[in-house]
Amino acid sequence: MARGDLVTGNVWEQYSEKVQERMNFPKAMGEFTQADADERGARLIVADFGAESCGDAVRLFWLVDEKTDTILDSKFKSFGCGTAIASSDAMAELCIGKKVDDAIHITNTEVEAFLRDDVDTPAVPPQKMHCSVMAYDVILEAVAQYKGVERSEIENSDIVCECARKTHKDIVDAIREHNITEVEQIIEITKAGSYCKSCIRPGGHEPKDIYLVDILDQVKKQMNQERLENAANNSGNNSFADMTIVQRIKAVDAVIDEYIRPMLIMDGGDMEIVDIRENLPHFDIFIKYLGACGSCASGTTGTLYAIESTLKQKIDENIRVLPI
Repeated sequence: MARGDLVTGNVWEQYSEKVQERMNFPKAMGEFTQADADERGARLIVADFGAESCGDAVRLFWLVDEKTDTILDSKFKSFGCGTAIASSDAMAELCIGKKVDDAIHITNTEVEAFLRDDVDTPAVPPQKMHCSVMAYDVILEAVAQYKGVERSEIENSDIVCECARKTHKDIVDAIREHNITEVEQIIEITKAGSYCKSCIRPGGHEPKDIYLVDILDQVKKQMNQERLENAANNSGNNSFADMTIVQRIKAVDAVIDEYIRPMLIMDGGDMEIVDIRENLPHFDIFIKYLGACGSCASGTTGTLYAIESTLKQKIDENIRVLPI
C-alpha cells in the first residue's frame, strides 16, 4: 500500500521522509539578534504568528538588505507539533535569497510540495495542512512589518482555499480562462481543494462561507447570460429567423449550456448540436447525444421534450429538436 493511501496503520508512513528529517533535524531553526543584523549591514525583522485552532506558534527571523529588499538569511523558532517544525523549516529556507515582495508568494502549497518525496504523494495528511498555512501567515506578518503597514493591506481577504491560498478571484479567473464546467477541473488547474478538500462542497473538514461548487455555478450562469446577451447584440436583436447560422448556433449553445447541459451531465451524459436547418415554419435542430445519454430511452421521450420545450421558450416557438 502506498504511503499516501494510508488512513490507519503506522502513522509515520503518512509523512514524507523529508518531513520526518526536518522534524528531527531542522536546518533553519534558531534566531538572529540585532548584533547579527548590524554585522551584515541588514535590517532585522522578527515576526510572530499563532494558530488559535491548535495552539501552535512560529517566530520568523529575517535579515533583509534594505538596498535591494533581499532576504539575506532566515531562521525560525516553532512552538508546536513536528509538522509545524518541518513546515516552518522549509518555509524559512525558501525565503532565503528572495525579494520581500516575492516572499509573499511562497504559499503553503509550495511549502508542502517542497517537503514531498515524490510529486504525486502528499508530504503530510490533509488534516495537517494547516501547519504549512501557518508558515505562510508568518511570512505575511514579516512583510507587513518590513513595509510598515497593517497586514490587512497586503493580505487578500478573499481566500476560498486556505490550503492552496487561492482567492475567489483566482477561481473565477480560472473558470473563465479555461471555460471550466466541472469542479474537478478547478481542482486540477488551480490546486484549490487538492488537500483537505474542505472548500470543494459542504461536508468537508471545515465549514466554509462559500465553496468551489458555488463559485462554479455562479460563474457558469454569468458566462451563459453573457453569451445570450452577446448573441442578441450580434444579431442586432433580430428574431431567430433573421439570424445567420452562426448566430443561431451561438444562441442555441448558450441556452443549452445554461439550462440543459447541467441536467445531462448529472446523469453522465451530454449533447452537441450537429446542424440547424430551416424547414419553415419550423427550425429543425439536429442533436447528438453523448455519454450515457446515447443509450438512454428517455432521449427520444422525456429528455427530448425537455430540451425542445426549453429552446422553444427561450429562443423561438417554432423550434423542433431531432436526435440523430
